[in-house]
Amino acid sequence: MKKTFYSNGKLLITGEYVVLDEAIALGLPTKFGQNLFIEDKKLNQIINWKSLDNDLSVWFEDTISFQAIKSKECFENPIKNTLVEILHEAHKLNSDLLINSDGFEITTQLTFPRNWGLGTSSTLINNIAQWFKIDAFALLRKSFGGSGYDIACAQNNFPILFQLVGSEQIIKQVSFKPTFHDNIYFVYLNKKQSSKIAIENYRKNQKILSPIIIEINLLTDKILKATNLIDLEIYLKKHENIISQILETKTIQETLFPDFCGVIKSLGAWGGDFVMVICEENPTDYFKNLGYPTLLKFEEIIL
Repeated sequence: MKKTFYSNGKLLITGEYVVLDEAIALGLPTKFGQNLFIEDKKLNQIINWKSLDNDLSVWFEDTISFQAIKSKECFENPIKNTLVEILHEAHKLNSDLLINSDGFEITTQLTFPRNWGLGTSSTLINNIAQWFKIDAFALLRKSFGGSGYDIACAQNNFPILFQLVGSEQIIKQVSFKPTFHDNIYFVYLNKKQSSKIAIENYRKNQKILSPIIIEINLLTDKILKATNLIDLEIYLKKHENIISQILETKTIQETLFPDFCGVIKSLGAWGGDFVMVICEENPTDYFKNLGYPTLLKFEEIIL
């Protein structure tokens, strides 16, 4: 029997890093995501696994035994190791699936280029959780870690406000499509950023966050409700400057685009993946001339 699962990609608009410390974050599911195709096979408790990029090229392919999953066997290939770790934790949460099976042909397929950073791992974790019929947030905690906003985006087809309180996720569907959304763009910085490493660095530089989180929450609300471009730019700048002070690093606009006429905001892990661009004129030529050809309009990327 064939089964298909799908999860949405994500962009974190506000609350990056501080979402780990109970700040309210605005997350936007994307039109891009990842499929998981599963077919039961008699393979003597073996999984034949193949991972495809959006152009259908194979970026990972291997066989994994049920025993390797159950014992969390270590391998030289880091991709295989990570996959086995996720499957091992999924098996611990629901052992019946492997016990009652004899093998699988599994294919994953991204609908966005893997280096874009829209949630290759989170969409995989959510898909595996659907397959095992387990809680995706629990699987995330036991494997990758993180706030879980990306899992919430994977599961929702609307913008969300996300807050992590203790181990509980508070998720609220909201509307975020400003009348001026034609002035909002998303630019890929040609560099994939590791969320795991970014979180580790953030934790090393911990500050007293209570007053900062109150301010971030107010800005998230204002950004969500902004009725004109000027106000949105002001709120995004304030948010960017606050996170810049926490991380003790310059904003991406100061570092790479100091002469840009508009506002550029980092999304998610700073220094890579996508940035959000707000401007009155189409900025395509500006970014292409600087070596950043991947620019998507709001309508092209946001679900």
